[in-house]
Amino acid sequence: MGNVKAVHQIIPNALRSGWNTEQGVWEKAALAGAAVLVGGIIAGLPVQMSALLLGASLLGVLALINPLWGLATTLILGSLKPLMDRTVPALPLDLGQIMLAFTVAAWLIQCIRNGRQIRLQYTLVAIPVTGFTFAAALSGLNMTSLAYWLPEMLKWVEILILIALVTDLAQSQGWMKVAMAAIFAALTQALIGAWQFAGFSDAPEHFGILGGRFFRAYGTFEQPNPFGGLMGLVAAVAIGLTLGAVGKWARLLRESLRTRQAEPFKKLFRQALSRKLAPVLLAGTASIVLSAAVFMSWSRGAWLALACAGLAILFAWPRKAWIGLILVAATILLGLLSLELDLLPASISSRLTGFTASIQTFDVRGVDVTVANYAVLERLAHWQAAGEMIRQNFWLGVGLGNYEPVYHQYALINWPYALGHAHNIYLNIFAETGLVGVSAYATMWLIIIWLTWTATRRLEGWDRFLGIGLLGVWIHLSAHQVFDNLYVANIHLFIGVFLGLLNILRLRFRENEFSGRYSTTST
Repeated sequence: MGNVKAVHQIIPNALRSGWNTEQGVWEKAALAGAAVLVGGIIAGLPVQMSALLLGASLLGVLALINPLWGLATTLILGSLKPLMDRTVPALPLDLGQIMLAFTVAAWLIQCIRNGRQIRLQYTLVAIPVTGFTFAAALSGLNMTSLAYWLPEMLKWVEILILIALVTDLAQSQGWMKVAMAAIFAALTQALIGAWQFAGFSDAPEHFGILGGRFFRAYGTFEQPNPFGGLMGLVAAVAIGLTLGAVGKWARLLRESLRTRQAEPFKKLFRQALSRKLAPVLLAGTASIVLSAAVFMSWSRGAWLALACAGLAILFAWPRKAWIGLILVAATILLGLLSLELDLLPASISSRLTGFTASIQTFDVRGVDVTVANYAVLERLAHWQAAGEMIRQNFWLGVGLGNYEPVYHQYALINWPYALGHAHNIYLNIFAETGLVGVSAYATMWLIIIWLTWTATRRLEGWDRFLGIGLLGVWIHLSAHQVFDNLYVANIHLFIGVFLGLLNILRLRFRENEFSGRYSTTST
């Protein structure tokens, strides 16, 4: 047993000794070799590619210094995928996935260099994700195209890797920094979307809204729907943290009011205002900007999903579920009254309700296609094609990611072109992975939502409000994907990060069960 342990430690010890020598021979040699290699490659490339490689090299250095910076860069570059697919020569992996691989490598190197043991601390969060990944892999038995199956499988493997990476980073550096990295990455997209909304981009003419005065925001996603979806997912986390920040500031303000005899009242009030208002302003500003970006996308699916996420957050906010239920019921009632009494602007109310007449029937064959109903009928036609795939491939589906290559076999006459997916994740998963896959998928999210809900009931402080925000994320994702597929354009990288944050909350919860107490210390 001693020999096994010695062999197991040879490589880490050798690496650590190399890094930690007084002269730093190995470190200097590696950096010098990398510099020569990158310099030689840059010298022989066109200017644009040289600049891209130089930028990637600089980002790589940042990731080596702190993998958290690499993670933030991964999320920012990952969002560029649709734009880069159109402007950069095809690569085996996109920039976001390449950066993720480099970040993981940097994380492992840093662990070895610092002599820190690498522990993959999974909780119940990773088990259902692994179960669905295995079920999706089984669908490969029926796949038509490996080129479509493999990238979709890679997404779920990356999600599992991100759970491990985020769990370790959050334990060593605090989960708040990880959450802020995701929010910052989304804010960069929101600012691009605001620029497009104001009409300062080359948006296509059919993106014009509100009489042509504004344009639908789409960021670097090339389409408004995934852009709105990502904005809503991250907005839910920002809203949860805003509630926590407001609560902490309000408690400090109350304490100042109770102890006003000790110091002049105005001085205490100013201290309360200055010391704790910064988190409120930061989280609140992010919530407003990201929610506004959802509106600017003009995506009905994103609007409805954010509304559902808001209701979930409102339900989880009070400690007592019955109070949350009353708040949700009152909010829904106010919303319905606003629609009924025409209190909302006509453009918004018609956008929310204008599609209902087109979904009264599932069979779109023979329905007259107009400019007004085209988008809705197109989705219904792809739902119908997915239904036929399910009927003919009930158990294992047509293969994960293979909806597009087999679509022509099931397409309706007036709808010959595949959109890449069925615009309904549940039909899409059922069609691609069969009953086995869709059952594993539904089980996965039911477990995740339940684990998040229990965290909101039993955790305290910032941890609880992160859990409330994550509950909004899962509800937003579940609702939006009735109309779309958000596992596109590297949005799955954000989902992996949020699952990693949930994993941290579950580890905290488990530690509390063993200790029998909970520390309310801020993360």
